[in-house]
Amino acid sequence: MNAPLPRSATSLGLLGDTVARDYSHKLRLFNAFAAPELREAIAALQLKPGMRVLDAGCGTGEALGWLGAEVGHDGMAVGMDLAAAHTSAARAIAPREAWIMQANLLMAPLARETFDLVWSVNTVNHLRDPDQGVHALATLLRPGGRIALGQSSLLPDMYFAWDARLERVTNEAVRRYYRDRYGLDERDLTAVRSLVGLLRRCGLRKVTVRTCLIERVAPVSAADEAYLVEAIFRGSWGERLRPYLSDSDYAELGRLCDPQHPDYAPRRPDFHFLQSFTLVLGEV
Repeated sequence: MNAPLPRSATSLGLLGDTVARDYSHKLRLFNAFAAPELREAIAALQLKPGMRVLDAGCGTGEALGWLGAEVGHDGMAVGMDLAAAHTSAARAIAPREAWIMQANLLMAPLARETFDLVWSVNTVNHLRDPDQGVHALATLLRPGGRIALGQSSLLPDMYFAWDARLERVTNEAVRRYYRDRYGLDERDLTAVRSLVGLLRRCGLRKVTVRTCLIERVAPVSAADEAYLVEAIFRGSWGERLRPYLSDSDYAELGRLCDPQHPDYAPRRPDFHFLQSFTLVLGEV
């Protein structure tokens, strides 16, 4: 069952999200890359058959299958995303019984007190007012229901274990790019660092937090390499960082990120990648 998009769900988010925005390819790459850790996090929630779960900001829908497997055929897994391309991609892979809707989570066309769990990964950092988002999601929970907010990279990622300086200047270049593209500085992006405080401010109880490391070493799998090369090296860095790096740093970064170059980082025997994933859980 698919719900139509409310016409009011077209407002810009903090990072420029609209109904028409499409970064489904990057979402697929991340979900394939981080699948072991995401599935472990879902299993730790100890969902029970018959429960109803909502994936708020479901993206391309991979987690709907994982959540649906936990609640079984007597349960319900619902996916919601603002972008038309994302919900279309989710419908193509989600279980037949999953309910996917294109909607703004701040104005979700869902009945109050419907769900036992709201799962939302890498989503609240896109909201101009995360408190408003959590309050809206909390109204959808039954008494005793839980919100699970997941966020990757609250700690700086380690890409080049042998060169902290290049990581530092690359991260600074990314921050400057975001400042120029979206008119944001670091202070505008710090709210997501306090997910524990966010849930407590919104009145949730029994708030717990767990951070794990997504850790990869050479040789990397095909899914890991695709994420690193396409989502990070090309999609997040690449040509757009040229104005923000010195010529020598840009050239060095290019060599490490180019699969055709002898210095290509994931092929080095000392390649060691770390990315954090944090899950904060609270109960209404």
